[in-house]
Amino acid sequence: MYTVVERELELRLVLSPERAVAVPARLSYRTDDPYAVHIAFHIDSQCPVGWTFARELLVEGVFRPCGEGDVRVWPTKTEGRGVVLMALSSPDGEALLEAPAAPVSAWLERTLRVVPPGTEGEQLGLDDGLDRLLAQ
Repeated sequence: MYTVVERELELRLVLSPERAVAVPARLSYRTDDPYAVHIAFHIDSQCPVGWTFARELLVEGVFRPCGEGDVRVWPTKTEGRGVVLMALSSPDGEALLEAPAAPVSAWLERTLRVVPPGTEGEQLGLDDGLDRLLAQ
């Protein structure tokens, strides 16, 4: 059995410096996939668009710019409020998403209490599986 930590929130899809569109999203963290965070974007479709990337990347990105390639994350201020920007790119396109920093940070803190940094490997049960394999 595993634990799930979720948070619904509204992100903004930045289309230009003057224009952004609200995008309902769900942040998810599961102890059976302890190194990753999952974001489902509920855009006008029956199937949400999902992204998965390293929890460590989002934790660091709340404080300073990080990432390269498909996922980049950095903090900034917009209209006087703290936000976290996530630049996502894939062969299908690119998106710049803005998330309110306080709820993202609070959600991350909950994930870090459930699985503290450095203990992710313990969640995978690799030692138990290896012990069972070698016992045969």
